[in-house]
Amino acid sequence: MKIIELPIEFEYNGQPNFIYPSLIVSENELTLVDTGYPGFLPLIEKEIAAHGYDMMNLKNILITHYDDDHIGSLYDFKAKYPTVTIMASGVEAECISGKVKPERLAQAEAMLEHMPEEQQDFGHWFVQQLKSLQHVSVDQTVHDGEWILNQQCKVIATPGHTSGHISLYFPELSSVITGDAAVRDGDELIIANPDFCLDRERADQSLIVLQNLQVKSYYCYHGGCQTL
Repeated sequence: MKIIELPIEFEYNGQPNFIYPSLIVSENELTLVDTGYPGFLPLIEKEIAAHGYDMMNLKNILITHYDDDHIGSLYDFKAKYPTVTIMASGVEAECISGKVKPERLAQAEAMLEHMPEEQQDFGHWFVQQLKSLQHVSVDQTVHDGEWILNQQCKVIATPGHTSGHISLYFPELSSVITGDAAVRDGDELIIANPDFCLDRERADQSLIVLQNLQVKSYYCYHGGCQTL
């Protein structure tokens, strides 16, 4: 088994930007962790192909949490690759499938009521962005402490950024895929977007949990891989 970082470059507010989904390779089976913004399917496909892998071997898509930059292209992936198994925590599965109102949308709507006038355009855009995300049924829910992917990956609950956020621990690889529970900031690991954390205290605690694993590599969705 190995983990491959997928740097996806795009433009945001006129500036170059990156996200870093992860590809887990286990023999001939591929597992993609998070799917980028809406419309990012071709960008991710291209990056996977550049590493020499066939998308027809995509078996799983594992979602760390519900945010537009993590589930934005999930519907497109499921439509194009219908046999893929979509995995997420129970809390996030409820949001992804549309069974409950997403926490992020409720937060965005509440924040909009108090935003300064100069930020209102962004606030309305963000609310609409979240409302436009298409629902997808989650095939398999995963739980804290559960071993998945041929018993080589341990699911770790890392709430705070969202209630059901998960990270993925690979003891044999001395690696963690962090989602937004930790992001790379230079040579440090920090929490992502503190102002958007649904529970800052829990987010701080989750970051400590990941740091205490003392692995060699943290694969961060924002900032890229941090190797200690």
